[in-house]
Amino acid sequence: MNTIFSKLAPWALPISLLVCWQIFSVIGVISNRFLPAPSDIGLATIKLLSNGELFEHIFVSSQRALLGLLIGGAIGFVFGVVNGISKISETLFDSTIQMIRNIPHLSLIPLVILWFGIGEEGKIFLIALGVLFPIYLNTFHGIRSVDPELIEMGKSYGLKNGQLFLQIILPGALSSILVGLRFGLGIMWVTLIVAETISASAGIGYLAMDAREFMQLDIVVLSIILYAALGKLSDWMAKVLEYRFLKWNPNYQK
Repeated sequence: MNTIFSKLAPWALPISLLVCWQIFSVIGVISNRFLPAPSDIGLATIKLLSNGELFEHIFVSSQRALLGLLIGGAIGFVFGVVNGISKISETLFDSTIQMIRNIPHLSLIPLVILWFGIGEEGKIFLIALGVLFPIYLNTFHGIRSVDPELIEMGKSYGLKNGQLFLQIILPGALSSILVGLRFGLGIMWVTLIVAETISASAGIGYLAMDAREFMQLDIVVLSIILYAALGKLSDWMAKVLEYRFLKWNPNYQK
């Protein structure tokens, strides 16, 4: 009984809000010019699904987001590991990375357009740049937070550098790295929303901007819901990774 309640409880508030939203729309408290009813958004969803247009936009947006995540995440992870292990590397690179991190990456949009034009490269660059820093910081912090006594114990058992990293340092830092991944996923979707308003020809952002031109408020709201749903899905997948790779940790055992 408690298991069923724990699974259903998180959905109680969203479903209640959805029901109230529909009721207020039907009785005229909420005007369709201000916010379309959930039923209208549902009909728009069915229409876009039937002609395949919705799947196409979701695929294009997901492709952009994942490519930016892979590029930015890989760079952030590598710098986090190298700077976390090596004092020399930290001295050379960390200050520069921190200076770049303090520049709001979305403020670079005019410069990105001049560099890359309005094609896919600029959008992916912005996403990669936004994702890079949370993953870098959490990886760096995770490496530096590993208990030195565990490292000494590994050395006493004869573990070499590569073995020491894979068996002691990386598992000890993994919790922090995955937290960085979850932060990065949130920034990834926020950046994608803005990036897709830069003369895109496909994607959820393009769908919303095109609907705005024709005053199709139901599709605009649908686009917002799609971003929220994809963000929730990616966060859930990150939590699955946490329970998969940190099952040795008592805090992640079911």
